[in-house]
Amino acid sequence: MKRGFFSHGGFDEGQAGGASPWVSFALLIPYFKRYAMRVLGGLLTLIVVDTCQLIIPRIIKWAVDDLQKGTATPALLARYAGYIIIFAILIGVLRYFWRELLLGFSRLLESHLRDRIFSHTLTLDRSFFQRKTTGEIMALTTNDLSSVQLATGMGLVAFVDACFMGLAAVGFMAYINPTLTLIAIAPMPFLAVFTRILSSRLHNRFKKVQEQFAAMTEFARSTLSSIRLIKAYNQEPRQSERFDAMGRTYVKDNLRLSAIYGTLFPISGLVGNVSMLLVLYFGGRLTIQGVITAGDLVAFISYLFLMTWPMMAIGWVADLFQRGITSLHRIDGLLRERSSLVNSAVGEDLPASFGKGQILIKDLSFYYPSQQTPSVSRIRLGIPAGRFLGIVGRTGSGKTTLCHLLARFYPVEDGTIFFDGIDVNRIPLASLRGAIAYVPQEVILFSDTIAFNITLGRPDASQEEMEAAARAAAIHEEIMAMNDGYQTRIGERGVKLSGGQRQRLAIARALLLDRPVIIIDDGLSAVDMETEHAIIRSIAGYLRGRTCIIVSHRVAPLADAQEIVVMEGGSIVARGSHKDLMDKNAFYATIYRQQTSSVHDTHGADASDQVMNSGTAHAS
Repeated sequence: MKRGFFSHGGFDEGQAGGASPWVSFALLIPYFKRYAMRVLGGLLTLIVVDTCQLIIPRIIKWAVDDLQKGTATPALLARYAGYIIIFAILIGVLRYFWRELLLGFSRLLESHLRDRIFSHTLTLDRSFFQRKTTGEIMALTTNDLSSVQLATGMGLVAFVDACFMGLAAVGFMAYINPTLTLIAIAPMPFLAVFTRILSSRLHNRFKKVQEQFAAMTEFARSTLSSIRLIKAYNQEPRQSERFDAMGRTYVKDNLRLSAIYGTLFPISGLVGNVSMLLVLYFGGRLTIQGVITAGDLVAFISYLFLMTWPMMAIGWVADLFQRGITSLHRIDGLLRERSSLVNSAVGEDLPASFGKGQILIKDLSFYYPSQQTPSVSRIRLGIPAGRFLGIVGRTGSGKTTLCHLLARFYPVEDGTIFFDGIDVNRIPLASLRGAIAYVPQEVILFSDTIAFNITLGRPDASQEEMEAAARAAAIHEEIMAMNDGYQTRIGERGVKLSGGQRQRLAIARALLLDRPVIIIDDGLSAVDMETEHAIIRSIAGYLRGRTCIIVSHRVAPLADAQEIVVMEGGSIVARGSHKDLMDKNAFYATIYRQQTSSVHDTHGADASDQVMNSGTAHAS
């Protein structure tokens, strides 16, 4: 048996291994290409705004020089004021457009990435969800995606703005006086080196913050979804304490991150103020000496003010980009995950005989990851179309694993499972699963109406069809007894229903699909044995002509099955009709007698449960 089916990549590294997080930037390239005109238009508009801001100091210089020379008149000053007002209005209007274009692009990118994450997650198989929690995935679509949006929105704007404004301001300053310009920018290399040192620490600390946020999200989700159990065990104080401890750790990690972020801004401001001090001292001396005019000094200081933002933005932009690339790398790790179920048969034409419900299993073995012994071993079983098959066995005997493999939740080797004579690895997943109605042990219901949950697979089903399925599952009368009937909202995971009602609702949902094969994996464990027996008989009549596989830890309700399989230790140890097994299999006969006698003797039920659940447990 090949055991390399399962991938174990994580969000943080994915299949990129230990490569630099910046390689994940390739994930965004298609979106930049798709919205290239929007981004270019936004950047050009931003540059025009910056150019207008650079012209205003020149107008102020002209006004100051005219005042110094004594040539200024009220009309001339009013004209200068009019120029400034015009440029200010232009700046305000164009600023709206670059925000609409660039920040709008970041929101579109965020939307596309969120849809892609969600759609890709739906393609992953059970092995992935056994390794990753819901909280981790939710963190990617909230905190991480928000960081990417900020980096591609305000981060991109601040970077381009800082680069253009900084270089242009230096150019205007150099035009006024090159020597004074060199003095003004002298402290900047220190800022660049300091930013580089701190930025290297931002990645690891922000990564830790995001991981802690994912842990908190998962803890809150699991607590709320299990609230009844928590209340039953009086665990509210303990859960609150655990959540508080996680919150304190999250705050601590954020404070350590903020220590870097809080250092970058003050240092940037300090460098800007040092530059201003140098300009005032040396520029003032040059003005006194007549090397530059008073208007030149005022314009120079204005340009230096314009440069203060780029200098301070270095730290902020570095922080945004580090957060964004760290989160993007985590998202890329998820998008690099691949299902171990390779759907290589997509597009192949299936023969007309497909869909009858015939199943053939040849020497099927399966190992779960890190498991040394197989959960099912060398299973050989033929199930003709239309057969009613029962499967019984102790807990851990491999019943559920066999059902999961038949439903294609895990990969299998070629030539081990055939559906209507076709190797399942040659059948598209959607086609195969579209031929099977599966009822798992753990019932999954949505916080919606009963009608929505029953018609989940067939939203176009009529009321009559829905009620017929509900009657077959022996749940119709109970639904009609509710105030709103089929429009009754059942709460999260069907919290308003009993365990038996939830299971029968799930069976009705599977019956409504009207598929050639139905698999019920211990889906009636929450009802009493007589009710289970009645439901199975009803189902058998409702599904006459279809292949029906029912797993049950109780033997008696399966007595009407055309064939019963007994599993032990992952293998089939006996098979035959109820009568055959009663005559030839001591285990089966003992369990049957104990369970049927327990109808009148409750102690017998306890004894039967002990026998059914004894032995070494394997993953079922």
